[in-house]
Amino acid sequence: MALFFDAAWFDAQLAERGLSRRVMAAAAGMSEADLTLVFKDQRELSAGEVAAFAELLGLAAAEIARQAGVSTPVPGGGPEARITALERRVAALEAELARLRR
Repeated sequence: MALFFDAAWFDAQLAERGLSRRVMAAAAGMSEADLTLVFKDQRELSAGEVAAFAELLGLAAAEIARQAGVSTPVPGGGPEARITALERRVAALEAELARLRR
């Protein structure tokens, strides 16, 4: 269990970028229900989810991990992980664009 997930900080980061929690969940390949548990501090983020949030928000993975709770792992940043994170981010943004066009 994360020691403290700073939901207000994450919501502020999303708002600054005009993003929603739905986009955040999609970028990390998780359900909105799982993301809700994270925001309620009832589920810890995986290293991959930390990396996806970092990519989406344009912040360092260490900052994401710190705001998510000190027990959350900081991912290694190899090229394959970066490509995977970028692909998730593009998919999330494409999904959000499609939703907005409806």
